[in-house]
Amino acid sequence: MIFWGASWISTKVLTNYINAYEMVFLRMGICFLSMLPFIFIFKMSYKLNFKTLILVLFASLFLVLYSVFMFLGVEHGTGSLGGAMVPSMIPIITYIFVAILNKKTISLKHSFALVLGGFGVLNMINIYQFDSSIIFSKYNIYFIVASSLWAILTIITSKSTKINAFVFTTYTYLISSSVLYILFIDNSIFQRTLEFDSIFWFNIFVVTLLSTTFATSIYFFGAAKYGAKEVSSFVFLVPASAILIGNIFLDEKIEFSTIIGVLFAMIAIYILNNLRFPKIFKKT
Repeated sequence: MIFWGASWISTKVLTNYINAYEMVFLRMGICFLSMLPFIFIFKMSYKLNFKTLILVLFASLFLVLYSVFMFLGVEHGTGSLGGAMVPSMIPIITYIFVAILNKKTISLKHSFALVLGGFGVLNMINIYQFDSSIIFSKYNIYFIVASSLWAILTIITSKSTKINAFVFTTYTYLISSSVLYILFIDNSIFQRTLEFDSIFWFNIFVVTLLSTTFATSIYFFGAAKYGAKEVSSFVFLVPASAILIGNIFLDEKIEFSTIIGVLFAMIAIYILNNLRFPKIFKKT
């Protein structure tokens, strides 16, 4: 979760080197190449049926759109705000989408949680300043759209029950990077990246191998051992790590309204998902 938070800050640094499409292409391509060996080492089945293939194609589309909006939001705003706002909004928006799709009646407790989460998001976008240029700024809109896209991606992924989640994700990286290369990428990107400094390559390392290949693998293995719901509670660490790392390395100001907003949103997520923290450190 700390590496996931750090990826937002590294993305902010990378906006100084490449554009949104190049960033997403490099991230997806490198992640695909790094995740491929895990499939063979752990002998995961990589066969696709027609239904799963359709889900992979849709997931790839929404993954690309999410990544582009994430990049644009960070480019115009700050990495710490993106790392706080988007992970906080995704579970809330996902819950609303699922409730609508399943025609589910929202209980009083969960209605309270949604209001609490909405109040938290309003704090993060500085609603109290009553400045429309800030409230409806580009980065806020980009982050809200990115959160909605990831919520849709989450629902699509949850339907892929016939394939390992790690393999499903690897396929989405392959298709996403391939489509981006065909439609938007100039071959000069390969020469230019070789000329970039160590700061560029360190942050590419963070957003690919550390925050995606390593962190995602650990997340999947943890979910298998402790259960998806318990491991999901660790999402609370993403906003906090993004805010702290952004302040330390990029001197991004820690807004009090952002901290308050994150706290309210995290409480809402806890209630909505009936989470409980893993008892990893049990007494023997």
